[in-house]
Amino acid sequence: MTQPTILVGVDLGPGFSFDPTLDELALLAQSAGDTPVARLTTRRKAPDAALFVGLGKAEEIKALVGQHGATRVLFDQALSPAQQRNLERFLGVPVVDRTMLILEIFAQRARSHEGKLQVELARLQYLSTRLVRRWSHLERQRGGVGHRGGPGETQIELDRRMIGQRIKSLKAQLDRVKRQRQTQRRSRQRNGTFKVSLVGYTNAGKSTMFNALVKARAYAADRLFATLDTTTRQLYLADAERTVSLSDTVGFIRDLPHGLVEAFQATLQEAADADLLLHIVDASSPTWREQVDEVMRVLADIGAAELPQILVFNKLDRLQASQRPRELVDTFELAPHRSAPRVFVSAATGQGLDRLRRVLAEAALGAPISTDPLARDALTEPGALLPDAPPHTILVA
Repeated sequence: MTQPTILVGVDLGPGFSFDPTLDELALLAQSAGDTPVARLTTRRKAPDAALFVGLGKAEEIKALVGQHGATRVLFDQALSPAQQRNLERFLGVPVVDRTMLILEIFAQRARSHEGKLQVELARLQYLSTRLVRRWSHLERQRGGVGHRGGPGETQIELDRRMIGQRIKSLKAQLDRVKRQRQTQRRSRQRNGTFKVSLVGYTNAGKSTMFNALVKARAYAADRLFATLDTTTRQLYLADAERTVSLSDTVGFIRDLPHGLVEAFQATLQEAADADLLLHIVDASSPTWREQVDEVMRVLADIGAAELPQILVFNKLDRLQASQRPRELVDTFELAPHRSAPRVFVSAATGQGLDRLRRVLAEAALGAPISTDPLARDALTEPGALLPDAPPHTILVA
């Protein structure tokens, strides 16, 4: 059963992420089972120490809660334990920040034993910072004469100790999983297997692409973080007359909690150890450039940013006629002095998949990947697909 939810975003100026539409937060909310009923954005030079948004905006949020009968409030930024506690007391409903919302979704989506371990570890690491005075049963209580504290303080320390022990146990189990994966990777290396990993922003269509390439039945849905577990299959490339290993990995998102990146090291290592990355991009998204930058940032965190990439601009079928490319293969500038092949495809309809397989075959053979010589004129209208992109993203020959 869904619950009505208020969405809140705060613009803290340059250097901080801010989505004025709160569209992505709304998608996250829907993925968690909430129904957004109202959105509120505000601007501040710095977060208010007590209520994050300040007293005036907190009163506006409280009015929206009453008006719409909302049962919780979601913030698009991370809140401190004190801010979260103060807001809940002021608003009278649960308050969840972006980090906890993503953790909730991951907890719902995890299916494999490894995935559940990773999510539980990240969740406990998050909660361990929010024990003190977070719940009423943990508040300080006075004992008899000569006693300060009492059961409340004992409960806090007990919870801390139990969480600490569980975190230690989870890390040990994940270390074993990591060693097992390393053994599997060494086996593939001895067999000379060419390893390809799919990476990309969540909901860019990675699992649909994976299914289309290897004729698999991995779970795929039009929602954020539809799948968390790594799936590996063999893909035969006729043009190269060889088989490669193709792995689908967890999707990335803006402000992905650092604890999740740490917890999912065993899974993300599949990408770091690949010979080639298929970087899936949602070509229909108005913020695709920011999404590419975010994926590159996470790849840098796991030591995979310098690996060879093929940019796969997916969801070609969703583009307007004026935005569609004349040629399906061209070159994209990832960074100054660094270009990568780009292929336009639609995993849903199959358009462009033959060209993608050909490009993959060239990469697997170690041959230079050919791109269309008319790359600079590939778009029907110059810059049609890049309305908000900076100059250095213009196609290069």
